[in-house]
Amino acid sequence: MTTSDWNSLKAERLAAMTDAEREEYERTYAKAKLASEVGERVRAAREAAGLTQRDLARRVGTSQAVITRLEAGGVGATLTTLQRVATALELEVNVELRPSI
Repeated sequence: MTTSDWNSLKAERLAAMTDAEREEYERTYAKAKLASEVGERVRAAREAAGLTQRDLARRVGTSQAVITRLEAGGVGATLTTLQRVATALELEVNVELRPSI
C-alpha cells in the first residue's frame, strides 16, 4: 500500500467518525506523538553522549528495557523520569508551554 493509499484510508476513517470519536482520536494521537518526539530526543542525546542504552539505564538506575521503551515512544515519560535521564546525560529539562497552532 502506498502513502497516498494510507492517507486516503485515514481520511475515510476520520470522515466516518463521530465528533466524540474524532476528539478521542486527536487526543490519543497527540499523546503518542509527544511520547515519540521525547523518545527521539532522549535517543539522540544518549548517542551524542556516546552511551549505550545499558549505560544510560545504569546511570538512571533502571533497566535497559525501560530506556528502550522510552526511546521508542512506547511510554509517556513523567517529568521525574525525564529529570533523572537528563541528569544522567548531564543535561537539563526545559518545558515550554506555548499557544498551539
